Amino acid sequence: MTTRSLLLPLGLAAVIGGGGGAAAVIAVSAPASTTTTVTQAAAPVAASADTAGGTTAVADTSSQALSATQIYQRSKDAVAFITATVSEPSSSPFGGGQAGTGTATGTGFAVSSDGLIVTNAHVIDGASSIRVKVGDRAATVARVVGVDTSTDVALLKIDTGGASLPTLAFGDSSAVQVGDGTFAIGNPYGLDRTLTTGVVSALHRSIQAPDGYAISDVLQTDAALNPGNSGGPLLDTAGKVIGINSQIESSSTASGGTGGNTGVGFAVPAATAKRVVAQLQATGRATHPYLGVATDDTTTGVAGAKVGSVSASGPSADAGLRPGDVITKLGDTPVTSAEALTSALEAHRPGEKVDVQVLRGGQTRTVNPTLGTRPARALTSAG
Repeated sequence: MTTRSLLLPLGLAAVIGGGGGAAAVIAVSAPASTTTTVTQAAAPVAASADTAGGTTAVADTSSQALSATQIYQRSKDAVAFITATVSEPSSSPFGGGQAGTGTATGTGFAVSSDGLIVTNAHVIDGASSIRVKVGDRAATVARVVGVDTSTDVALLKIDTGGASLPTLAFGDSSAVQVGDGTFAIGNPYGLDRTLTTGVVSALHRSIQAPDGYAISDVLQTDAALNPGNSGGPLLDTAGKVIGINSQIESSSTASGGTGGNTGVGFAVPAATAKRVVAQLQATGRATHPYLGVATDDTTTGVAGAKVGSVSASGPSADAGLRPGDVITKLGDTPVTSAEALTSALEAHRPGEKVDVQVLRGGQTRTVNPTLGTRPARALTSAG
């Protein structure tokens, strides 16, 4: 039996640049050894847990900021310790050259009293079996309801034996401001239900999902996140989940391939997670709109997303978009950057026809692509 670390590089986030060249963004999961530190924040036990028409707990009506102690006491019993057994092929570095199994650990949190658990997709990647321990309850086998690698979100289900789980509720990540307090509860290095605190350090960051696409509107926090934190909740001062802790920026890595906290952590925003969880609960899968272009920020002083390449036979190619076009508006939303285009695109659905305003040769024109469904993996940074 080998132990697998999930603190693997997932690509550089948009914020990296500037200081040294050794920085790397890594997933904040940890080995399932005797010590696994998961830092995740927990939301009130009494908060609404309804994600997509499912079971709903009693709503939290408090509008006052809670103390760290109050948030912890209300939230800790809804936080889950997740252990995934991963079958390793004979060539796997985890298997020592022989076929075998390994374990990977991370964090999750209950969002319905009847056993729905949210975590990161990379926490359970390749798992042949998954066990979930919620609060002080005994660990139990979980089944996968659905996985969305484009947002690094997974939904699990456990049998509660008829008992009702304490739950955490999603908050409004769009209302979050820089400087707002944050709380993370998790299992760093095996130290279960550890609380760390901090603030929202920045908004609208972009990180790379396991399938290569960009996750937009990501929250940055300085609450300490370490190996084992992946999939845990980032909470606000009302104890609501405003994000799922997913990656950290680390200037160095340990011998085991994992990196430690440097005060720069990233959480998938609750708005994204809530939308994806609803789809996974309803159908077992999530779909995302696809424009079929690779874009970058402009360098000419014109705000927009510059088209670098257009996927052959994709929605944009069919509509007449060309490399060199600068997208300045999608639907009713102004586009000021490549990140803004990704965020604007997520407000639409596959099959929807949208107006795309572009600047070409000094002239503004509008094309009308019908959005497709995002392919399984990104060939480039296309949206």
